[in-house]
Amino acid sequence: MKVTDHIKNSSKPFFSFEILPPLKGSGMKAVNDMLDPLMEFKPPFINVTYHRSEYIYKKNPIGGFNKVIVRKRPGTVGICAAIQNKYQVDAVPHLICGGFTKDATEDALIELHFLGIDNVLLLRGDAIKSESVFIPEEGGHSYALDLVKQVRDMNCGNYLDDELQGVVCTNFCAGVAGYPEKHFEAPNMKTDLKYLKAKVDAGADYIITQMFFDNEHFINFVNMCREEGISVPIIPGIKPITRKKQISTIPRTFNVDIPEDLHDAIEACESNEAVEQVGIEWCIHQCRELLSMADTKCIHFFTMGNARQITAILRGLV
Repeated sequence: MKVTDHIKNSSKPFFSFEILPPLKGSGMKAVNDMLDPLMEFKPPFINVTYHRSEYIYKKNPIGGFNKVIVRKRPGTVGICAAIQNKYQVDAVPHLICGGFTKDATEDALIELHFLGIDNVLLLRGDAIKSESVFIPEEGGHSYALDLVKQVRDMNCGNYLDDELQGVVCTNFCAGVAGYPEKHFEAPNMKTDLKYLKAKVDAGADYIITQMFFDNEHFINFVNMCREEGISVPIIPGIKPITRKKQISTIPRTFNVDIPEDLHDAIEACESNEAVEQVGIEWCIHQCRELLSMADTKCIHFFTMGNARQITAILRGLV
């Protein structure tokens, strides 16, 4: 079922989760151990992130270094198929521009269609660590907007090879990312919203936001989107803080603010266990406020491999 159908048909708010593929060498047990406790909360869909290959340099025996391609978390498509098979829950793979040609993107979408996967989250993706700015793959897409257009074309039966006969239309529900505090590369919020509206106008069906820790950012973002003419569902993305160092790494990495009250409470903690508890309590407060809003049909949690903390938050909401 499509994410938008879950939202439309649900009589009460629900929760969804984003998980990481396990590190290379791990098996599905790592995924199942993560998801088993979360199934208590009956998520209609589970997002699975995609992690592109990176380059590292390894010493060779005769001196010097060899450039080696490494992909630490493979398996997104296979994990999605396994989730749908084991849990009977819709899986939402992330598709990114980085590392994909247009042909590779088309092939990935064909495989997902064969597997009965109805949803995709379309993202540009980040620059690899060795590059200061995002550089698209040769023959690939530069922006998430381009991915949205390719999915829309395939939904209309338009493949890259326009000489194909008897083509089957895909039927993907396409999600995109929204940034309540704007994307770090956008010069201002107005410009960021213009790009977001372009993705929606091109065929994006719903929006999942970047994490935020102050609900005012989300409320203002939704209002600005509606004023801009963006009418698709907007799902708030929530992440609990788990370690004291995150009050500096999260703002730097994700371009989000840490409210003073949250910052001060974490600074006063003497252990990471205490930080986790602060993070849980803050998220419970955030979620209660979000659930009191009439338009909140879903809250999406970025788990980052921590089912225990997410479970504690959701039980605290009961």
